Amino acid sequence: MIPTKFDYKKASSISEAVALLKEHGYDAKILAGGHSLIPAMKLRLNSPGVLIDISGIEGMNKIEEDGDAVIVGANCTHQQIASSGLIQKEVNILSQTASTIGDVQVRNCGTIGGSLAHSDPAADYPATVLACDAQIVVEGGGGSRVIAASDFFQGIYTTALEDDEIIVAVKFPKVRKGSYQKFYQSASRFAVVGVAAVQAPDGGIRVGVTGVADTPYRATAVEAAYDGSSSAASHAVDGVEVMSDHFADAEYRAHLAKVMARRALEAL
Repeated sequence: MIPTKFDYKKASSISEAVALLKEHGYDAKILAGGHSLIPAMKLRLNSPGVLIDISGIEGMNKIEEDGDAVIVGANCTHQQIASSGLIQKEVNILSQTASTIGDVQVRNCGTIGGSLAHSDPAADYPATVLACDAQIVVEGGGGSRVIAASDFFQGIYTTALEDDEIIVAVKFPKVRKGSYQKFYQSASRFAVVGVAAVQAPDGGIRVGVTGVADTPYRATAVEAAYDGSSSAASHAVDGVEVMSDHFADAEYRAHLAKVMARRALEAL
């Protein structure tokens, strides 16, 4: 299909992108890799009047070490993240997660910032971002601010971003022991269920889950029940309203969540 008519603006800096967002308001959308936005535009599920291209902004595609953290620029592609030696060493679970996304074309074009901002309930990154207790760095008309992963995802395709804010980077604490386990949608390779588990500094675990509910979540019941074995996985959907769709009904999706959680815990 063909999208509706739109104007195209290419921002040369973050401040210019923010100014364009403020100028055009609700009618504008940010374009980075385009692998979430463009298909929606072709189906006319999304019809922005203005596209603001941020793909060429200098510095937004860097991966840098910052003390006990690794900062990943919002324009870093999934392939860049999957193949980064720094990420493989210091936040290996993020490399694992990126390597499961889509196909080669998607991984070479899609970006972490675009994926998080789109907030698809079947996206992979949210589980790992939550398990790693990462921070999303954003910039808007009111300046820069940092949003905790636990506060960022607010519903289906809904985040804590203000209308004039863009994601500029994601800050991951160094987590050297973690596992992301995923049951794929056969065609799109989105997650029917995805579970990320990492070993926390205090010796416990943190577990993030995607694909199960309309919002990704921390499986705090699994974390609380963890005793060093995988038996805590049976609590993966405690207190959660499990989704049902043509990929999996609620009962099967709940079963998958427990299986993927068990595999993630066993991998630790």
